[in-house]
Amino acid sequence: MSLTLNSLKNIPLIRQGDPLADILLNSLEQTNIQIQDDDILVLAQKIISKTEGRMVNLAEVAPSPHAMEIAPQTDKDPRLIELILQESNEVLRIRKGVIVVEHKLGFVCANAGIDHSNVMGDGNENEEYVLLLPKDPDASAKKIREEIKQKTGKKVGVMIIDSHGRAWRNGTVGICIGISGIPALVDERGWTDLFGYTLKATVVGVADELAAAASLVMGQAAEGTPAVHVRGYPYPPGEGSLADLIRPKDTDMFR
Repeated sequence: MSLTLNSLKNIPLIRQGDPLADILLNSLEQTNIQIQDDDILVLAQKIISKTEGRMVNLAEVAPSPHAMEIAPQTDKDPRLIELILQESNEVLRIRKGVIVVEHKLGFVCANAGIDHSNVMGDGNENEEYVLLLPKDPDASAKKIREEIKQKTGKKVGVMIIDSHGRAWRNGTVGICIGISGIPALVDERGWTDLFGYTLKATVVGVADELAAAASLVMGQAAEGTPAVHVRGYPYPPGEGSLADLIRPKDTDMFR
């Protein structure tokens, strides 16, 4: 098996309404990659959120009494806390520097995934922008996938990733938050191992595995490489979704 991941070159700073599919195809050409069926494009959440207009100016946010109440417990701007509350189904934990929530998209994460890094407004001193997650990352991935098929005739997979922490390990890793055209999970129950043992509990989070690999190629700081081309993915195409990856509450032993 050979799996290759290449970061795409010369992607400009993305702004609201930019034609992302065209930008990606232009970048593929400049990176000397000819798109093929079953290739995968892994995209950082930031460029999706930016093109979809998910930037919010904190100067325009009025914190609620609840946000003001939480602020001293977290040392966070109450305006940011207000956005976190708006983007969440439930607040699970609060401590200095972090609020752990169940996001409206269904997964548990810190600060509702709201990002302050690599986010820039128009330069006005009264503007302080943060970036919210896409409203429907699966739909965002599907839209880009369909546009690429329309423009090239090629059937590709598209995945949107973000960096998340984990309850039981230190450090952040790339995880999948939106997917189209590839499976999110591969159920290996019933398969046999090298010694003929039948697997009984193995369901592999293949989308998160690929997200972590792509995140290594993207980097986390000033690399400016928010898209990765993948070839040689060892699983057949399929229709995965973010919901496939979210553990139901009644089986979540960490809440």
